[in-house]
Amino acid sequence: MSEQVRTDLVVVGAGIAGLTAALAAAGRGLSVTVLTKGQAGARAGSEQSTSTFYAQGGIAVVDPDDGIDSVPLHLADTVAAGAGLTDAGASEPILADGWDAVTQLVGWGAGFDADASGRFLRTREGGHSVRRIIHAGGDATGARVQRALVEAVAGSAIEVIDHACVTQILTADGRAVGLEYLGDGGRRVVHASAVLLAAGGMGHMYSATTNPAGATGDGIALALRAGAHVADLEFIQFHPTMLYVPGARGRRTLVSEAVRGEGGVLVDAEGASVTAGVHPMGDLAPRDVVARAVTEAMRRTGRPHVWLDLSAIDDFAARFPTVTAGVRASGLEIVDDRLPVVPGAHYLCGGVVTDSGGRTSVPGLLAAGEVARTGLHGANRLASNSLLEGLVMGRAAAQTAIELAAQPPATGDLPDLIAAPACDRTELQDAMSALVALDRSADGLASVAALLDAAPLRVQRSVADIEDANLTLAARAVVAAATAREESRGCHHRSDFPGSDATAASRLFRLVDDSVAAVSDSGLVRA
Repeated sequence: MSEQVRTDLVVVGAGIAGLTAALAAAGRGLSVTVLTKGQAGARAGSEQSTSTFYAQGGIAVVDPDDGIDSVPLHLADTVAAGAGLTDAGASEPILADGWDAVTQLVGWGAGFDADASGRFLRTREGGHSVRRIIHAGGDATGARVQRALVEAVAGSAIEVIDHACVTQILTADGRAVGLEYLGDGGRRVVHASAVLLAAGGMGHMYSATTNPAGATGDGIALALRAGAHVADLEFIQFHPTMLYVPGARGRRTLVSEAVRGEGGVLVDAEGASVTAGVHPMGDLAPRDVVARAVTEAMRRTGRPHVWLDLSAIDDFAARFPTVTAGVRASGLEIVDDRLPVVPGAHYLCGGVVTDSGGRTSVPGLLAAGEVARTGLHGANRLASNSLLEGLVMGRAAAQTAIELAAQPPATGDLPDLIAAPACDRTELQDAMSALVALDRSADGLASVAALLDAAPLRVQRSVADIEDANLTLAARAVVAAATAREESRGCHHRSDFPGSDATAASRLFRLVDDSVAAVSDSGLVRA
């Protein structure tokens, strides 16, 4: 081990939550190191490493001067989408801080589409009762935000280490004190007063997803191995409209929910409305409702996709340039104002349990963004709350890191190169897609659990080894949570338990003797 770095805050991940935390902490005088598996400033045209970059719709945020919208109304929509599991007490401060967080983002260089008077233009998406989503470049919001943050970081003293795959969180006396990563020069260590997990989700647990290639459950697996608690992992949101490309695996183009907000209509192979009679909000119902309606239409017609009719949208290519480019990059064209779409694995609703400051149950270990479970999303994410949460909780985690910086980083022992269970990735993805996606059952879950439990040990020598082990552990946690929830709620559906319990409750899990076990005490998050 030839190189060891000491810093106040080390951040795992370079999306909106991680870079917001890094900039906010550095702005208060902390030394900050950011690790990313990809390249923070990857050139245009190449696959980017963060889900932030691919976020199209925008940021759901209330303008305090808006005479129609309000934080209570935004909260009501969020709670409704969360299907009984959104923590209103934890969510209200996140939504209320949104405008200040966006203002700071603009100060870092982000720009949003505006009218002649300078007021942000707004669109509407599924589950929202009013038009409250601000956007940039039409449907290029994530890309514009990512670029602004990367440029702001480049102009700061923050150290960014590209192509760094974290292997483990280092602990001493029960506290996170740093991490080990595999980089271009081999194994390296960063010692820190605070470790922030902002590593995104785990879309590549499935054969087709809207997520970039790096979304392999790294943050969930790292947190579990460090002793942290997770919750609501059974709630994996499937976006209703992912571009259908026959035979494709891996990342596929997302067709933004804003397309339906601007007049796009879902129709089946016979031209009938997909959501008629399903929900009062029709095509703009919460995502789990629309995704299930799309799946039912596919079953009813025997077709592998439904159609998104774009004929009501003027100059679609100008309003949605990102979708248009993605369609063409996939080898397709928009024919007769229609696109073939299917539900696809999108974002995780649960994650590593945190408090309002991003603290996990392991002192010194923080989490923010998709990897974290703040209580905002419940059983189903409300559209465009994701970038908002990343901004707000990135700022909150930075404040916690400032408090922790008063404690000098300790030095933990570095374990030997570990071996961990790791399934063949294609086999794991196919099993999860078939049996742990939109429909689950006891028999299917047991079958996948047996596959995961039989995974052979693999020494983590390469990034692929590390990712496969992380996917395997994260999948075990998802299956354990889905097995325990014997009801259907939000984006978790049990064909053998189609009804919802009268009382909604989240369940905590942790890793105990290499098994993912339920935790009975919920009061475990501490500073």
